[in-house]
Amino acid sequence: MNPEFPAPSPSPRHDPRAGAHRPRNSRFPKARYTSSGPARRRLRALARAVAVTVLAPIALVVLPAGAAHAASPEATFAKASDWGSGFTGQYTIRNQGGSTLTGWKVEFDLPAGTTVGSYWDALQSGSGSGGHYVFTNREYNGTLAPGASTTFGFLGAGPGTPAGCKLNGNPCTGPATPDTTPPSTPTNLRVSAAGSSSLTLAWTASTDNDRVAGYDVYVDDVSRAATADPGATLTGLTPDTAYRIKVRAKDASGNVSPFSPELIATTTTGGGNPPAGSVRSVPYIDITAPTPTLTDVAAATGQKLFTLAFVLGSNSGCDPKWGGTIALDERRILDQIAALRAQGGDIVVAFGGAAGPYLEASCGSADALAAAYTKVIDTLGAKHLDIDIEASIPIDTMNKALAKVQRDRPATTVSFTLMVQGDDYGLTPALGVDLLKNARDNGVRVDIVNPMAMEFGTSRPVWGDAVIAAAESTLRQMKEIWPAKSDAELRGMLAVTPMIGRNFNGKIFVQSDATKLVSWANTNHIGRLAFWSVGRDNGSCPGGGVSATCSSISQSPYEFTNLFKGFTG
Repeated sequence: MNPEFPAPSPSPRHDPRAGAHRPRNSRFPKARYTSSGPARRRLRALARAVAVTVLAPIALVVLPAGAAHAASPEATFAKASDWGSGFTGQYTIRNQGGSTLTGWKVEFDLPAGTTVGSYWDALQSGSGSGGHYVFTNREYNGTLAPGASTTFGFLGAGPGTPAGCKLNGNPCTGPATPDTTPPSTPTNLRVSAAGSSSLTLAWTASTDNDRVAGYDVYVDDVSRAATADPGATLTGLTPDTAYRIKVRAKDASGNVSPFSPELIATTTTGGGNPPAGSVRSVPYIDITAPTPTLTDVAAATGQKLFTLAFVLGSNSGCDPKWGGTIALDERRILDQIAALRAQGGDIVVAFGGAAGPYLEASCGSADALAAAYTKVIDTLGAKHLDIDIEASIPIDTMNKALAKVQRDRPATTVSFTLMVQGDDYGLTPALGVDLLKNARDNGVRVDIVNPMAMEFGTSRPVWGDAVIAAAESTLRQMKEIWPAKSDAELRGMLAVTPMIGRNFNGKIFVQSDATKLVSWANTNHIGRLAFWSVGRDNGSCPGGGVSATCSSISQSPYEFTNLFKGFTG
């Protein structure tokens, strides 16, 4: 469908489309105008550039002179048509003064979810970042004699209405009243990511009677950054150093808010969860549960690296959420991650697990899934993805998506956590060996292969021995998948993850099994150790059945966390 409007007048100063109606069978009607005239191909190029479908044509609306303030230029806005999801808008600039107006600039704000598409009889300055739009006169309509007026129009996508209008720096409705009201104080200043030489900050945006123009970030009482958004990244910092940080807001009139409460933030020592072949223990924690928190565990044990479980698809489909229901940017979780990173810790983000809906099955294409993975990376500042597959999914789509993510974000590491069929066999065929071969063939850089050493068959009487045997069988399978890699390289790609305490198959992974596994891992210099899970690492229900909140054996709090910390490679 490509409805057309009657051809416009050759004059660029006149818009003949007053009174035009929204065409049938078209969600967003297409117009013939751009800021440079009636070339339809230019409009289509512009529409592609701004990713907004062009809307209905504009109708000319001129307000009576009595509505204006005497002796001052004035700009008034009207919607010529409005169909809910979009509108045609027009500003009328009228010179109410006694001298000629030799140029004009109109600026206004649109709320989130509303944007400007095509426009005419004006020039746009800037990109409309943050919903703030600025338009200036064309060469033919900038000079207005006393009493004269001109118009410009635009097509809007979304339900919003312009606010905060200014004409040549003054309120559009008449002479400016000096603005002396400062913005509100920024709140909830926090670290969202920490590195050895950088700190990424976020805070709750300020409000203002006009609009917030930006923020100044001070470090140790010295201005270090200015930003238009409620967040900034400080670079060039010293590793393992504490900094005093505060933020203030400013408005377009130069008023500044009080400083936020001061934040003490510390850069890391250059650590963080390293890529493949690292010698770190990274236990799983159910981050959807309110306790234990990352910082509580870190304070009790010194453990600062965790695998956060699990990101799933949501009821709306290809939309990553914690447990399928909790927003990625849930404040409770982001604050825990920030506090952990401020102590030099880091996270691995786990996808999948024992229950769905899997994100990998919810996204309909490799590009959509890659975009979902990237959203997780950007929201959490994550560099390490763990893909835990325990159900049938579109494997080829998943691996194409992961390969794209690694091409776009080369620092991203990928681990696969996969089911074990038996201690003498290793990984399952389809969701283990075949999955890894497909990853290899699609160009995924597999950094870690992590057999889930739980719930598998064995004839060995000691469960810890069976766990080690399953890991050794997985190594043999990896040699067949990557025959060019050395034994040392393959061991550096291997991880092992048992389930501590009582397992569903009746087997019990006890403290002596953990000690034996850590010793074997150190001797063989494998890449990673983990266990399921930190929330179960307590002895609150000895002798009971399998529980999500305890190990069901006699143990001290966080005993397995401390045992696994003995993994040094």
